[in-house]
Amino acid sequence: MKKKLYKHSLLLLIAVMGIYLSACKKNDSPYYDYTNTVQTYKGTAVDYLKSKPNTFDSLLLVLDRFPFLKDSLTNQKVTLFAPVNENFAASVKYLNQTRKAEGKGPIYLSTADPLELAFMLSKYIIRGNLTSATYASTIDGISVTTVASNYPMHVKALQANASGFIGGGATTLEYSDMYGSTIRLNWVTTNTNAINIKTNNATINILTPLHNFGFDEFTYRLDQ
Repeated sequence: MKKKLYKHSLLLLIAVMGIYLSACKKNDSPYYDYTNTVQTYKGTAVDYLKSKPNTFDSLLLVLDRFPFLKDSLTNQKVTLFAPVNENFAASVKYLNQTRKAEGKGPIYLSTADPLELAFMLSKYIIRGNLTSATYASTIDGISVTTVASNYPMHVKALQANASGFIGGGATTLEYSDMYGSTIRLNWVTTNTNAINIKTNNATINILTPLHNFGFDEFTYRLDQ
C-alpha cells in the first residue's frame, strides 16, 4: 500500500515539475525557544520565511531548488507546516553518518536527489489556506492533501489544559504522515510550536525542532 501510494504521488509530482518547467521556458516535544509575535504578516509566505533569519534558511535553500514549490508559497492559497533549520540539520547529519559508515561521500541539501527531495518537501505544503479552526471542528482531525503530489497527510488540533480548565489552554497541531494507513501506530507524527500565522496567501504553522525532516524517510530516500 505504501509503495503504491508513493509511486502514484511521485508520478504526479514528476508531471507537475514538468509542467512548471515547461511553462517557465515559455514564460517530538512541542516546546522550543520560538515566540510567534506576528499573527498577521503583510507579504507572501516566502516573504515571511525570509523575514526570519536563522530559522528558515535551510527551507529557503531547498525551495530555491524547486521553483514550482516556491511558486505555490508565493501565488497559491496553501497551508505550510514550516520545518526549521534544526529539522534539516538532524536529517542531514544522520544521513551522512550512515553514508560514512558505508564508505560513501556526504550528501547535502544542495546536492541531494531532486526528485526525492521535492517529494519530501511537498509533504509540508497542503492545499487550501486553513487555520486551526478547520482541524478543531472534529475530534479525530482531518485528512488533507499536499500540493504537487496530492499525497495524503493528517492534521489534528490539540488544546492544552490551563488554569484548571480542561482544554482551556493553547492549541497545538499534530501533523502526520499516514503512509497510506488508517492505523495510527503506523503514522509518523510531529507537533507545532506556533500556528495560524497569516500571510497574504497562506497560513503558516511552525514545527518543533525535534522533528526530522522527511518524516523518518530522509536517509532511506537519499542514501542510494
